Amino acid sequence: MQILKNGKEEIVYLLTKAIEKYKLDTGQEIIQNTNRKNYEVLAVLLSEISNQLPTKWETFGTEPYTEDSSKKPQEYPYRKYDITGGQIKDALNGIVAHPRPFLIDACYIYLYGIGRKFFEKNIVDENLLVKTEEEKKKQAIVFENKSNDYEQQISSLQHLQKNKSNTVKIFGALAAIFCIATVFLWVKNNTSKNEWQTIKQEMNILPYQPTKFEIDSLEGVWLCYTGSPQARISDPNRYHKVVPNLVSITYKNGYFTFDRYGASFDHIGYMQFESPGIVSIYSRVKTNSNITESPRHSLLNLYTSSKYLAAISSSWNFDVGNKNKIIGIREIFIKQGKGGNITEVMNEIENASCNCKVIRWQQPNNKVKTFYLKNELLDSLRLSELKPLIDENSILQNIPQDKLIITRDSVK
Repeated sequence: MQILKNGKEEIVYLLTKAIEKYKLDTGQEIIQNTNRKNYEVLAVLLSEISNQLPTKWETFGTEPYTEDSSKKPQEYPYRKYDITGGQIKDALNGIVAHPRPFLIDACYIYLYGIGRKFFEKNIVDENLLVKTEEEKKKQAIVFENKSNDYEQQISSLQHLQKNKSNTVKIFGALAAIFCIATVFLWVKNNTSKNEWQTIKQEMNILPYQPTKFEIDSLEGVWLCYTGSPQARISDPNRYHKVVPNLVSITYKNGYFTFDRYGASFDHIGYMQFESPGIVSIYSRVKTNSNITESPRHSLLNLYTSSKYLAAISSSWNFDVGNKNKIIGIREIFIKQGKGGNITEVMNEIENASCNCKVIRWQQPNNKVKTFYLKNELLDSLRLSELKPLIDENSILQNIPQDKLIITRDSVK
């Protein structure tokens, strides 16, 4: 009868395999030491699986799990079935005699696509089986035979070594030259690699490898509402002005690039995860030169229960010339979907009739959605929930200036 391992032996093997799979999938290595923060990326990933168990235990093939009836915040790490970096560290080091069942099931699902109960009925990894005494003896015999084979091979090599001629000396000299050249190239390459690692560390480039869940959450097409026109000195009617931008985000090797289409001009830039759920956004005005114009920086938190994601930005009012002021501003991101193609409508009647920038998004289902990007009154938005998020109270001036931000009182 085949029996699965359990307890320490089982969870140590599962977590070791999970760490190997995570490195293979993401290219990011988990340093295995006593720092529980090192294991947090895997903990978050496994938690996304374990928190599905109350509703999907039959699909995954596990024992039943009950719903969380408490009033805890429904976000990591406060959910009932969340897994922490400390729990993984302790279990991996073999100091947990009875691992949590949802941790074990999450590992099985991550590695094999099914829970422990289903796995036990169709075992696909024999390393998880408890070995019988007969199997242990067979393994010992195989090891002994391999040792004898290695001894014979070593003996043969020693015999050949004694019969080397002067020709070998010539090859030895050539090999020495080759080794010198190889060492030179290795040192040069290693120096360049060390310089790049120093730059990455000091400038905090790609400090965190996002999970598949995080990549799927960020990649796609977004609407971004910003109230920057409210601080535009050249517009005397700027009170409660708002402008939507369309943002198309694409994942690359560890980071994201994006195009941001605005009413008057476009931006380009990149995003990177700083830690679980926390995204840094850098952009600049898109120009035909290599000059960086109006750089801006934002922070966005993906782990929120609201469908309106608020980013805090160090931005500009995007006014003309020296009227272009630095401001702090809140921007609201609303995801529209993923995939498809985005094109700007040029030289069509639609452009003239709306006096705005027209963007078409051909979605993966071949439906076409059109966006009309222009400065408009905040009070005219159908999404009333956005008004208090991006009104004049959401803007901070770099240097306080009276009447730059017009309030409701000042227009009465």
